[in-house]
Amino acid sequence: MTGLLVLLAALVGTAAVAALTRWKNGRFSAPPQPDDRERLNAEQIGAPLGERATMVQFSSAFCSPCRATRVLLTDVAAKVPGVVTVEIDAEDNLQLVRDLDIMRTPTVLVLDADGAVTTRASGLPRREQVMAALDRTGGPRQPSRNIQHPH
Repeated sequence: MTGLLVLLAALVGTAAVAALTRWKNGRFSAPPQPDDRERLNAEQIGAPLGERATMVQFSSAFCSPCRATRVLLTDVAAKVPGVVTVEIDAEDNLQLVRDLDIMRTPTVLVLDADGAVTTRASGLPRREQVMAALDRTGGPRQPSRNIQHPH
């Protein structure tokens, strides 16, 4: 009987973790406070920032959700003016991965026009989640600001 109770507890625990992971997968986090936002520049991501927003995807070679995320972000960037997407190989950029606390792939960071991280998502996001995240970035770049990453 004890074995059956242990098995039942393990199944319930596994189901709870699976439900939480599924609920969180692909959801963009709440935006950080403006003064606490991480900032990236074109040199760090290896491409110019978008006029409105930049979607930075961290991927790895054997990640199947990474391919689907790349297709989604590329399609969104093609349809939304001023938005660009950049894919970064996590394995080739370990220091940046550590600096940004990237824990899994795919992870997508949405940067505003000045390179500030406005939100992030781990896992495959849905199109409506990406569009909502882009809506939070604001308008075009402010030309008078010179942003540097603190590292």
